Amino acid sequence: MDGQFKRLLLQALFSPSSAALGRALQQHRIASAPVSDFLPLLPAGLKERARLLDNTGKLPVYFEQLREQGWRWIALGDADYPPLLAQINDPPGVIAVRGSVEALNAPSLAMVGARNASADGLDNSRRFARQLAGSGFVIVSGLALGIDAAAHRGAVSAGRTVAVMGSGPDCIYPPRHGLLASQIVENGGALVSEFAPGARPLPAQFPMRNRIISGLSLATIVVEAAIKSGSLITARTALSQGREVFAIPGGIHNPLSKGCHQLLRDGANWLESVDDIFQAFGDFQRSVEASGIRCDPPALLAHLTSGLNSLDALQERTGMPMPELAGQLADLELEGWVERVAGGYLKRQTSDV
Repeated sequence: MDGQFKRLLLQALFSPSSAALGRALQQHRIASAPVSDFLPLLPAGLKERARLLDNTGKLPVYFEQLREQGWRWIALGDADYPPLLAQINDPPGVIAVRGSVEALNAPSLAMVGARNASADGLDNSRRFARQLAGSGFVIVSGLALGIDAAAHRGAVSAGRTVAVMGSGPDCIYPPRHGLLASQIVENGGALVSEFAPGARPLPAQFPMRNRIISGLSLATIVVEAAIKSGSLITARTALSQGREVFAIPGGIHNPLSKGCHQLLRDGANWLESVDDIFQAFGDFQRSVEASGIRCDPPALLAHLTSGLNSLDALQERTGMPMPELAGQLADLELEGWVERVAGGYLKRQTSDV
């Protein structure tokens, strides 16, 4: 049996009971054993389910379709299984991955927050993700509306990002993020799912997904969150995994700041700028600087001439909405690509950046 198909069979067999699969993989090395060898180790109900999955013919069809789309399956114990994820108490036994497996092994930071985020929250998510991705970190989030999507988009513009799905690999959720998912893969990132093909995005699956988001990451950043929210659960999961948690403070009248403030009262790291991250992970930042890694100039720079660039002229050249254009220019200024002067912006020389 093809090793990849065997992993898909295991994922379908145990999903979503990945903790049980993880134990079986660790105790019996079943990922490398033929089905006939590991079937006797299973409870009676799972034995029958395994035979049905193997014999119905549906799973091979799923397998070929997904493999053609670039999906592959990695089992706990495989050489390219993400090392940080393997360290948590309940690592998924098998994950489906589309895109760069190397991105799952690079230093990563999770960014989570509210789906109904405020304008400031979305802006913070996008800017932090862009600056951190441009500094060499991989940004991990959950492909959801709001903060997640803003983090992915910010990271894609400057580096790499990983999206952990709460559904099977054949079900991008929400559907409107299909293009975003493709951009993540095309820009050197990855999509990850522990769920079997056909698994719909059920509410009970998102807490399971969230432990992978934090488990892949050195730290979890909470951008905005209500007091009772999945983001706070993710933050507490990160703490239980022995990982750092950062929270961005917000306005006292914003209900989506209250969760972050609670985390800060409980001892989370204060996050006001990317320097707070660099101070916490200075060794990584120094290694990036020593290697000479830096992000390519953002696409907006191609629209700036060597002279004065007014906002009106830039909007006409790019076709971007003015708020988005102003936000990206502010990012470029913070990162040293442009200088704001009277009447517009000047592009700085590459040697100055």
